[in-house]
Amino acid sequence: MAILKLLLEDGNDNEKISVIPIVGMGGVGKTALAQSVFNHDSIKHKFDVQAWVCVSDDFNEFKVTKDIVEAVTRSACNINNKELLHLDLKEKLSGKKFLIVLDDVWTEDYDSWNSLLRPLQYGNKGSIILVTTRIEKVASMVQTFQTYHLEQLSDEDCWSVFANRACFSPKESTENMDLHKIGKEIVRKCKGLPLAAQSLG
Repeated sequence: MAILKLLLEDGNDNEKISVIPIVGMGGVGKTALAQSVFNHDSIKHKFDVQAWVCVSDDFNEFKVTKDIVEAVTRSACNINNKELLHLDLKEKLSGKKFLIVLDDVWTEDYDSWNSLLRPLQYGNKGSIILVTTRIEKVASMVQTFQTYHLEQLSDEDCWSVFANRACFSPKESTENMDLHKIGKEIVRKCKGLPLAAQSLG
């Protein structure tokens, strides 16, 4: 898996903090890919701290920072002052190598993004922020490292996802040819999106 290799490369340790965006259209599997990497055993051994935050289209820098603190500590945060919150997060991450996933980022506000990064700069070398987004402009704004583009599946792979979910083999016997024909029509409408193929399957 290319993105896993990217996160495990020692070359990242030269950077203070690397921001790696995963870009692709909705339903292409950005979140699933990030989850798969986030939960991988080798990732757990490489990083001292891991945190996952769902951002979505309403980007509130204070809320996202608070969510990061809560994900890092695994407990509720009652700080309601931005400077104190930044100080708290800085203390929690100082001298630690972290992986933070910011899932579904939409904001193109450069100032808010930079403010969010301020307390994160105190992590150890090799710390990584993985950002999933649908928007190329967001990826360009946040990246310090190459963007990872996630493309749609081929028809064959999409069919494989659909058939697996629908509980019949992709190589089905002739008696179920009608089901296959209907299935292939549905898969064509999925336009290579694994989430659609899985849901409809």
